Amino acid sequence: MTAAAIWWGLAVYLAVALVIAVLARTGKAQDMASFFLGSRQMGGVVSALSYSATTYSAFMMIGLAGLTYAGGVGALGFEMIYLIGVSLVAVFGPRFWAVGKKYGFVTPSEMLGHRYASKAVAVAVALLSCLFLIPYSAVQLTGVGYLMSGMSEGAIAYTTGTVIATLVAVVFAYIAGIRSVAWTDSLQAILMMLASVAVAVLVVMALGGFSGMFDKVLAAEPRALSVPGPNGRFDFIGFLGLTIPWFFFSLSNPQVSQRLFMPASLHAMRRMLLGFMGFGFIYTLIAVLWGFAALAAFPGLERPDLASPRLLASDMVPPMLGIVVMISIMAAAISTIDSILLTLASVFARDVYANLGKEANERRQLMVGKIVTPVIALLAFAFAQLQLDLIAVLSVAASAGLVVSVPAIVGAFFWRSGTAAGALASVIGGGLFVLYAQVTGGVLGLPAGIWGILVSSFLFIVVSLLTRAPQALAEEFISEAQRLPADAEHTRASV
Repeated sequence: MTAAAIWWGLAVYLAVALVIAVLARTGKAQDMASFFLGSRQMGGVVSALSYSATTYSAFMMIGLAGLTYAGGVGALGFEMIYLIGVSLVAVFGPRFWAVGKKYGFVTPSEMLGHRYASKAVAVAVALLSCLFLIPYSAVQLTGVGYLMSGMSEGAIAYTTGTVIATLVAVVFAYIAGIRSVAWTDSLQAILMMLASVAVAVLVVMALGGFSGMFDKVLAAEPRALSVPGPNGRFDFIGFLGLTIPWFFFSLSNPQVSQRLFMPASLHAMRRMLLGFMGFGFIYTLIAVLWGFAALAAFPGLERPDLASPRLLASDMVPPMLGIVVMISIMAAAISTIDSILLTLASVFARDVYANLGKEANERRQLMVGKIVTPVIALLAFAFAQLQLDLIAVLSVAASAGLVVSVPAIVGAFFWRSGTAAGALASVIGGGLFVLYAQVTGGVLGLPAGIWGILVSSFLFIVVSLLTRAPQALAEEFISEAQRLPADAEHTRASV
């Protein structure tokens, strides 16, 4: 595919997306909730499409397809565990929404700081988010770099793709905050689904139908359709290491859990959740199918993450459709970067600056959030230039660090004896242990993804039992979380 065609496709996408982002503005944002949460007035359909585009980013069509190419059918089970984990939103989503409305929370870390009556907890969770989410945002930039470089056969450099994605993400984030991101997400999600389905149909037909394609897969890699797959990537321990952080993704990743504060009502949240799960199931099957199609057509690629770009640039996909799909994947990656930039900016302004600075009014917090947004983007860009590993593996590594916040989140809503000391011990101690396990390649033969949830849970429970909980505040918080409108039960029943 020519570089000129890619540039023209990118130009058209940017023009349309910028118009939508500008139209999404509803006046100048004056406070944190309006800029970072869309004034808590997001409808169900927009929320579902935005949630989908934010979650299914470069990880899916580049990362999951690449993981399927490298590891075989185990990748399907890995991603299905994530979808099962999204059901946690049915339990925690209404509670996040209720306390967010009651106390005006903007970030999940602010919520935890209030529940445990500790600014230190809010700061620790905020810094943990920054530590592990910046590499995750870099993964999205990496996906765009591989995509543009692979489809142009090197005519567009990897670094050029990451520069473009970084600049576009910052611009979209600045235009109208989360509202502009949500509306452009809606366009991207629809484009992603339609175009990716079309490509899947075409490549399967070109490879001789499903039977012909899978015959070619078995010829290229006989272990691809069995577990643990090539190189034993999905053996039992390895599979647990990948899937445990992914199961808790909807709670542990603040760019996702922050969206639980945004719906206008619990009815809108229900529509968001059901819409996302339907979208996710179909999109997962398509991504895995792409990985197998690339393995059948192009065995022996140097980088598995180049499977999708190579497929899209092939004769099996019409050039115009290939450009549309490339733009949809790039747009999804930028959507995820946008969400992470806004989340980390709000977390830094609300939970680090406001707790450690002398002046912490809403306008100043908003100003600080806008100032740090490009700084975070530059850090992600620098990290992306390292090109460390498979996109899917790096994504899970980031979630392995974030999963240490899960015990404190669960305890906030369901355990009155949870304490600030316990939350701090689990977040700091668990986070440091995960970093050590990732650097050393595992402890006692177990990967960081398993240790994260085990160590943080142990520390949270033991330290909380040894220290005193803010009983009155805990009772009030849990009672408010349980005092839900009538449609909350319907939200859970629907799932």
